[in-house]
Amino acid sequence: MTGEGLRERKKRQTRQHISDIATGLFLEHGFVTVTIADIASAAEVSVNTVYNYFGSKEDLFLDREDDAVEWLASVVRGRRAGESPATAVLRALRAEVVAVSPRVGLIDGYERFMRVIEESQALRSRVFDMRRRATDLLTDVLTEEAAAEAEGAGGLVPALVAGQLGWIQAHVVEYIQRELVAGRTAVETSRSALVLLDEIEGMLSDRLLEYGVRPAV
Repeated sequence: MTGEGLRERKKRQTRQHISDIATGLFLEHGFVTVTIADIASAAEVSVNTVYNYFGSKEDLFLDREDDAVEWLASVVRGRRAGESPATAVLRALRAEVVAVSPRVGLIDGYERFMRVIEESQALRSRVFDMRRRATDLLTDVLTEEAAAEAEGAGGLVPALVAGQLGWIQAHVVEYIQRELVAGRTAVETSRSALVLLDEIEGMLSDRLLEYGVRPAV
C-alpha cells in the first residue's frame, strides 16, 4: 500500500491474520461456540491484542462491514454524467454479478458463511443493522444532492429512493445466498442473478429510474 510504513503494515497484517483465524474457527465450530480466548490462542496472540483490533466477535466475523455499509452511497456518489442513482446501482450490481464477485456473495463455499449467520441471532441483527445504516447513508447523499439542486419533497423523496435502492441490493444478495445454499455454483448463480436484475429493472417506475440524473458537465 502506497505510503504505508512498517508499523502500519504490521498492524494491518496482524489484523488480517486474526480475522482469518477467527473466520476459520467460526466456520468449523459455529459462532456461538467459539470464544475470543479460542481465537487468541489459535492466532498466537493475547486476548487483549484481539480486542485492540476488534471490539466484538461480530466485528471479527463481519470484518468488511464498513465497505459493505458504504457501497451503495459510494456507487451513487461516483455515478456517471447522465446516470441516475437507480441506473448506477443497477449497473454496479450487474458488474459485480458478471465478475462473480464475493462482494455480492458469489463465491463457492459462501453458503457456509451464511449458515453461521443464520445460526446466530446476534449476527442476523448485525446484518440487518448494516443494511439500515447503508440506506441511511445513501439517504444522506441523496438529500444533500436534492438540496443542492432544489429537487425532491424535502427529505421524503431521497429517503424513498434510498429505500428502494437498498431493497434492490438486499434482494439480489439474498437471492444469491439462497441459490448457493441450495447447492448451485457461483457461476450458475451469477447467470440467474443477471436475469433477476433484468426483471427488477423492468418493474421499476420511470420516476425512480430518472430521479437524480447527474447532468453532463
